[in-house]
Amino acid sequence: MPCNALVVASTSFPARAEDRRRLGVPSPRTDAAVRTVRLEAVPPQAARLLSGLMVSAGGAAQMAPGRRGRGSVVLLQGGGAAFHAFFEKARRDEATRQAAAETRDVLMRATTRPRVLALARGRLALGSRTLVMGILNVTPDSFSDGGRHFDRRAAVERALEMAREGAGLIDIGGESTRPGARPVPLAEELRRVLPVLETVVEAFRRLENARPLVSVDTRKAEVARRAARAGADLINDVSGLTFDPAMAAAVADCGLPVVIQHIRGTPETMQKAPRYAHLLPEIAAFLRAQIDRAARAGVREEKIIIDPGIGFGKRRRDNLAILRHLRVLASLGRPILVGASRKSFLEGAPGRPADRRIEASLAAEALAILGGADIIRAHDVREAVRVASLCDAVLRDPAR
Repeated sequence: MPCNALVVASTSFPARAEDRRRLGVPSPRTDAAVRTVRLEAVPPQAARLLSGLMVSAGGAAQMAPGRRGRGSVVLLQGGGAAFHAFFEKARRDEATRQAAAETRDVLMRATTRPRVLALARGRLALGSRTLVMGILNVTPDSFSDGGRHFDRRAAVERALEMAREGAGLIDIGGESTRPGARPVPLAEELRRVLPVLETVVEAFRRLENARPLVSVDTRKAEVARRAARAGADLINDVSGLTFDPAMAAAVADCGLPVVIQHIRGTPETMQKAPRYAHLLPEIAAFLRAQIDRAARAGVREEKIIIDPGIGFGKRRRDNLAILRHLRVLASLGRPILVGASRKSFLEGAPGRPADRRIEASLAAEALAILGGADIIRAHDVREAVRVASLCDAVLRDPAR
């Protein structure tokens, strides 16, 4: 989107009838939510027109100069009636038509979350519960559990254990992407991943209960292609399709859904003084660009999951801000995955080992669910499933 439109704030009475009954709040006659939409890189004349139209429609508006002379930043605020009147006026003028269309689109996306993820075969239901993605690193050097599941038998046993603990997905990775990590050669990554993947897929077929989906965490197109043939259900690319130019086409060809994650730089360089002027808008702009790239390669939008990339080119303050403002990314209209488990920004006391960060990891996962995450990626699956179950009971099931 040229204006990178985002719903940055929303306040409303409870939407669910049961919540309104318990609080003694009467049913609103119309959409009572007041939402604020941020637009950037708006030409100054269009910015003035948009602001005037929003005010005349009964809403509020603000303007500010953009960075480096890139137009203006515009905030449009109002309830449903004000935005409806604004759209009716703005669509008549060529100078405001595109920005108004983007504003309407993000309001629709932010308030109508995706309910399914298209798979190569069938669909995965979303929305009724938070899915837990269990982490299975088949590497000797991952930051948290490097070497623990490097042996194929140990890896498969851990995958089955996470399935019993309630994981909805298992994410198999053969290349460490910890800060400072260098790329693993293709042949080595294939040697690590494929035998484990094939054995896990076969073991899951024998499960009596619903089997978890199997994801492969890779930045390489050839690994994605080979993983798809071996039975993987999902590709998780922490580079957001930037590491391998062939990845988008590979994902499109194999028909699997893909996680597009935000990253600043590469694992080798990402923590070398990362800086952001406007964190969430910059993350959103990157994710939008990569979604468009995937679409041009033939990936259907309903097969895309987004991940803000906690810990990937972020300072501690940035990671905390992502958890605080995660709901802004609902403007992109795609399922959201968050992976905060055991990462260094959670350590509290400096030098605390990764496996001693479980309490902070669970708190971060609860905050992510509160912010709208559909999937949380976790090392400690049993505990994460329990956290998600309670969060879902509070946030998603009004009958409890």
